[in-house]
Amino acid sequence: MKKIIFLLAVIVCSLPVIAQTRYNAWDSLAMTPPMGWNSWNFFEARVSEQVIMDMADAMAANGMKDAGYRYLVIDDHWVAGRDKHNNLFPDPERFPHGMKYLADYVHGKGLKLGIYSDAAMLTCGGVTGSYNFEEQDARTFAGWGIDFLKYDYCNAPEDVATAFSRYARMGDALKKCGRPIVYSICEWGQRKPWLWARAAGGHLWRTTWDSRDVWESHDNNLTGIMEIFHQQEHLASYAGPGGWNDPDLLMVGLYGKGASSSVDGRFKGCTATEYRTHFALWCMLAAPLMVNMDLKHITPDVLQLITNPQLIAINQDALGKQATTVLKRNDIQVLLKPLQHGDMAVCVFNRAANGQSFDIDLKKDLALWQPFQVTDVWSGKPVKTLKGQLGAHDCAVYLLKAGQK
Repeated sequence: MKKIIFLLAVIVCSLPVIAQTRYNAWDSLAMTPPMGWNSWNFFEARVSEQVIMDMADAMAANGMKDAGYRYLVIDDHWVAGRDKHNNLFPDPERFPHGMKYLADYVHGKGLKLGIYSDAAMLTCGGVTGSYNFEEQDARTFAGWGIDFLKYDYCNAPEDVATAFSRYARMGDALKKCGRPIVYSICEWGQRKPWLWARAAGGHLWRTTWDSRDVWESHDNNLTGIMEIFHQQEHLASYAGPGGWNDPDLLMVGLYGKGASSSVDGRFKGCTATEYRTHFALWCMLAAPLMVNMDLKHITPDVLQLITNPQLIAINQDALGKQATTVLKRNDIQVLLKPLQHGDMAVCVFNRAANGQSFDIDLKKDLALWQPFQVTDVWSGKPVKTLKGQLGAHDCAVYLLKAGQK
């Protein structure tokens, strides 16, 4: 009896420690913006076990994993329904071995598996969502070995209070599920989630409607890359380690092949220069870097771009600061991103559809008075000045190392 009482006392005394450990594990997730791949725009309802395995093989072999990409996220259309115990189960034809098998395969590649659900009875694609089953679904995801949840908001009430409540319910469920799962809040920015998503447990939150594979759409409901970029102004103060503004998936490399991102062929994709600027801007914005092209057929130039070590280092910088606009001069826009150790990243961006020259003085234009060693990120070579010519929609990116001339 004394032994039993002693063991019970040890367990009771350990509970706060266990709870604190669980909280710390949750609180330490996404300390830098998540990097990975999402199935949506290219595969959509064709997503399958084989697709995910193929993408995992490609990511592990082509250098993306070594560059920092970790997550493979299964988006909408994977669910077949609920069984007699109300447990979610995947489409048996497209996921014949089940999600635990797939997670084990992905983990065996040194990668992580993400999944999708919705804060309503039905997802955007019309399959089963998680509303009123938050704790059960979180336990299911944990049991499968899921590492990331994208949680959508289709078919749900429009008011902010309900959105917060529903997202917080899943956030609480994930915290209790026994597995660290990155929580991606995807309500498209309509209810200003940057004001409340952290409190709901989110590690990243969408700031806009879905991104389209076009430089500029001139359509409020079909947001091009520039429309989304404009919407990131004044949001920098809400981003930081453990919680990130999410301006949606990268269109880089799609070239008009995504059904939703191209809207039945309306948008034909962007130029290589525009994709390069798109990727550079998202790195400056400390945005999650989630590509969604077919990685089995990625071109060498796209692969070189998305694995650029200096750009990724800027995005993944531990200080976690989002860039802000510090200068606009005609069609030239300059973004400044503070980095750890007093370093800086500067992006000089040509918004015009024709070539533009630029000449930026660090002291007079950017109020940077300390000495820096300046490196051109594209060439990897040191430069003396921020000066040059930019083609239409092109950008120059510079890394400024503090304390050196």
